[in-house]
Amino acid sequence: MMPDDPFSRQRAFISTSVSTPIFPTSPSPSSSFSSDRRRSTASPRPASIPLRSSHSPSPSSSATSRHALTPSTFIHNSRFAFALVPAALFLLDLGGTAVFTILTLGLAAAYFFDSVRFSIPSFLSIWVSLVLSQVAFFFSSASSLSLSSLPLTALSLLLCAETTFLIGVWASVNFRWIQIEHPAISISLERLLFACVPIAIPSLFTWAVVSAVGMPNASYYYMIFSCLFYWVFSIPRTSSFKKGNAEPSILGQLESCFHSLYILFAPVLFHIGSHHATIFSSWSSVCELLLLFFIPFLFQLYASTRGALWWVSTDNHQIHRIRVVNGAVAVIVVVLCLEVRVIFHSFAKYLHAPPPLNYILVTVVMLGGAVGLGAHMVGMVSDAASSLAFTALTMLVSAAGAIVVGFPILFIPLPMIAGFCFARFFTRKSLSSYFTFVALATLMVLWFVVHNYWDLNIWLAAMPLKTLTKYLVLGIMLAMAVPGLTLLPLKFRFIMELGLIGHALLLCYIEDKLFNHAAMYYFGYDEEVVYPSYAVMVTTFLGLAIVRRMSVDMRIGSKAGWILTCLYCSKISMLFIASKSVVWVSAVLLLAVTPPLLLYKDRSKGVSKMKMWQGYAHAGVVALSAWFCLETIFEALQWLQGRPPSDSLLLGSYILLSGIACLPIVALHFSHSQLAKRLLLLVIATGLLLVTMQPPLSLSWVFRSKLIQMAHQSNDDISIYGYTLAGPTWPSWLLISTVILTLASITSIIPIKYIAELRALYSITVGVTLGIYIAVQYFFGALMLYPLLITTVTCASVFVVFTHLPSASSTRVLPWVFAMLVALFPVTYLFEGQLRARGFVANAEGEQEADRFSTMLAIQGARLSLLGLYAAIFMLIALVIKFDLAALLHEKAGSNTQTSRAQPHSLPKTRLFQQRRKTATPSLTIKRLSAEAAWMPLIGNISTILCFLICLTLNITLTGSSNRAIFFIAPILLLLNQDSDIISGFGDRQRYFPVTIVVSSYLVLVALYRIWEEVFWTGDHDSWGGLDIGGPGWLFVVKNLALLILTLPNHILLNRFMWDYVKQTDAMLLLTMPLNLPSIVITDVLTIRVLGLLGIIYSLAQYLISRRIRIAGMQYI
Repeated sequence: MMPDDPFSRQRAFISTSVSTPIFPTSPSPSSSFSSDRRRSTASPRPASIPLRSSHSPSPSSSATSRHALTPSTFIHNSRFAFALVPAALFLLDLGGTAVFTILTLGLAAAYFFDSVRFSIPSFLSIWVSLVLSQVAFFFSSASSLSLSSLPLTALSLLLCAETTFLIGVWASVNFRWIQIEHPAISISLERLLFACVPIAIPSLFTWAVVSAVGMPNASYYYMIFSCLFYWVFSIPRTSSFKKGNAEPSILGQLESCFHSLYILFAPVLFHIGSHHATIFSSWSSVCELLLLFFIPFLFQLYASTRGALWWVSTDNHQIHRIRVVNGAVAVIVVVLCLEVRVIFHSFAKYLHAPPPLNYILVTVVMLGGAVGLGAHMVGMVSDAASSLAFTALTMLVSAAGAIVVGFPILFIPLPMIAGFCFARFFTRKSLSSYFTFVALATLMVLWFVVHNYWDLNIWLAAMPLKTLTKYLVLGIMLAMAVPGLTLLPLKFRFIMELGLIGHALLLCYIEDKLFNHAAMYYFGYDEEVVYPSYAVMVTTFLGLAIVRRMSVDMRIGSKAGWILTCLYCSKISMLFIASKSVVWVSAVLLLAVTPPLLLYKDRSKGVSKMKMWQGYAHAGVVALSAWFCLETIFEALQWLQGRPPSDSLLLGSYILLSGIACLPIVALHFSHSQLAKRLLLLVIATGLLLVTMQPPLSLSWVFRSKLIQMAHQSNDDISIYGYTLAGPTWPSWLLISTVILTLASITSIIPIKYIAELRALYSITVGVTLGIYIAVQYFFGALMLYPLLITTVTCASVFVVFTHLPSASSTRVLPWVFAMLVALFPVTYLFEGQLRARGFVANAEGEQEADRFSTMLAIQGARLSLLGLYAAIFMLIALVIKFDLAALLHEKAGSNTQTSRAQPHSLPKTRLFQQRRKTATPSLTIKRLSAEAAWMPLIGNISTILCFLICLTLNITLTGSSNRAIFFIAPILLLLNQDSDIISGFGDRQRYFPVTIVVSSYLVLVALYRIWEEVFWTGDHDSWGGLDIGGPGWLFVVKNLALLILTLPNHILLNRFMWDYVKQTDAMLLLTMPLNLPSIVITDVLTIRVLGLLGIIYSLAQYLISRRIRIAGMQYI
């Protein structure tokens, strides 16, 4: 045994962060002083993230870190999903079908390997698929990325490749075997992700947004995404793999420093690069440049309260001074730039003070407001003097703002009083002062609206501008009242909840009008006014953030949070569905669907808090809400199809929507109820069938809507496409009923498993409905075949049902049912092929040759359809018998194992219960099979052979003996069973022999036929084909026959091996395998080349199988 060397342990488990450069904050070179200072000084970073030590770890600390590197679940998947999943979707959109296909196949292979617990092949499949998809991306997206500049194109491709690499790293870090076998690699991959994602992903997100909305504001989008991902990834986070005393932080000082420099300079450099021609053309352009630097700078100073600047200093007081001084400078610059770029650029017409007084007043308002807000946020308003200064500043800002917008000088004390009350609320939490401020501020807002908009004769958002301003003033008043309502006692919390709900309803109404009625009318002119989509998104997410924050702080109840969440989420629907009432419809539907998700959160294990009657009530409310959405569903379907949907499609979409909306009820609260799951399955299946089949249906007697009636009265489809001839659609109801009955029986809603009479009724009903559907839909006009087809399908249904669920007498009746089914096959084919054909020929004597040819094609198509129907029936019977026989053998093996392991004494009640369970359902035992159902293997073999022969006939008729078809037809013979009549010596060891022998024989016969067809036959009985016209002669025959014979040894050896599994010598395989090479290289017949390739594959397969059997035998010995 090797000695346990502590230094080797230290090298094996050394932290990856030791190699990170350290930025010293003290000039003292003493490491001990530095470490003591770090211990004694508080850090701005969170307490769970200890500081890095600059000295080398001792063996004891290394041993501690070794135990700290424990494998665990990667806890940051949600963060990387937020960043990398949209990036991957954008890359898929750029790459196209080729990239999507490669990724689908690669991820399917990875999922398969992972499901069978092959971790390394799954890991390799992911990386190979990503590499191949990136190669395909380079070629498929070359046209879309062909930018004007070659360096930009190269940078774009490199950015896409880096994103693909990060996706692969994210997938790799989730493999647990890497965490167990290579813990240092897991830590490095985690660190790599946190270091690279905030750099690469903002550029890709900006690219996507610019592709959608254009380039003018790209720098600001880039700045927003950079700050967002800085907050998500650059704030110190706890590592997933470092536990215990080890340092749990992920990023080092170098990465944190680089991220800080990135958000400060990357947006500025991007703006300079994209606007270099006009960067200093005006003061507005200069202000844009300063804003792009100082806004991220202010954001980073705010993030320093969460430990973002831990790499600068470890002294809290020093960080606070940095934050205050730099924040003051940044606020001044940002305020001045906003004045130039926003206030005087866009709102100059509302500034009624003359220059230069307007510049001074606006500066006082903005700068004073920013200083006061910043002082309160950093906690500088804490004593009497600072409170007095804050109050004076607030009054000054209020008075200056009132003067600059033109408020009458006589009433200037009102805004000063409002500012005083506002400051008093912040310093003393006085509710009376705050509501006084709300009242005065509302009066001033009302004066501003009346002074600027009240006399304008303009219609906006389908209402007069005067009405719209009333709604806006009401919304502003409610928004201002909410902060004061939060301080009310708990028993008055409902007032704040009502205020929030009222504000959300008003916001939904205003945005719905502005977005869906984007027109402005004034003085006889119409003008399109577009309410931006990003405004809807901003108000939605801001509202959701406020609701979540107030719910976490327990300021609103769960029901109010539920209603507000549904109202804010319903606004998003207007971005995707062009309907006038989509917001309210979505709100009603969300209010009906989300209670199981948001109101029943305290669920104990295995027990539902929702009672049964509540579940039914919620399901009924969901159904009514979905019915309320019917017009919106109609408009959505009309937009998707380009024409009005049928009533059956509308009803199916309604039922499908209701079923999907009930999924949370069943999944979260009634997962233990099988009846609920089965009913939900039937509802969803019914909706899908109605959507897919679209049977004839009229909803006019149930639902009357002017919108739907007007859409159906349009004759656009007829005027464009004309009248189309279609077959009967009523049989689709029969297929729907057949599928619904089958699902109901499978899920035991219809108890056919326990009642033989019900089983017989079910099988006959399903057979009749399915037979009528097949007869009418696929054999339209052949009335003489209808009784035979219905009888055939009914016999098949009865046989399949009673074979799988036998009754007391079914084992004696089913052979006669199968005999009748087999007898109906030639009879039906005779009616279709002979009598019907003669009738058509007799009636077509006066028809033209083209019509007669079309008639014969129709007859041939009907014959092939009939053969396909019988092939499917025999395939189904063979599958059912094979499944039942395998289940019986498995049950016998299991019963033998349980009997050998069972205890000799058991409780009488347990034995009685097991006996009742066994006799409750019909079953075939091995003894009963040998006594009464010995026909099952024979009938299964007959069905398999008939299905194989019919498929072979279809192959010869449709494809002319295709070489590829046999590889799909031959596996049918895997359904053969061992019986005592047809295949007496056939067992489980020989189950692959029929497949290989049939493939070899078929290809040999096809090769002989191709040679004969090429040389001797041209369709003329008096001609010798190629010999008469100078084509291929005897040399062709002899050469290809000899090459065909050379391919036979490997086929013969493999088929013998598939029968007896007797190992051949390696010399025999090595000698026979090269015989196939001439057949592959110099043959003139494609089938012989296929035989040669198959011979080589057979030889290799035989060698590998023999080797595996030998190794398994040696291991057993």
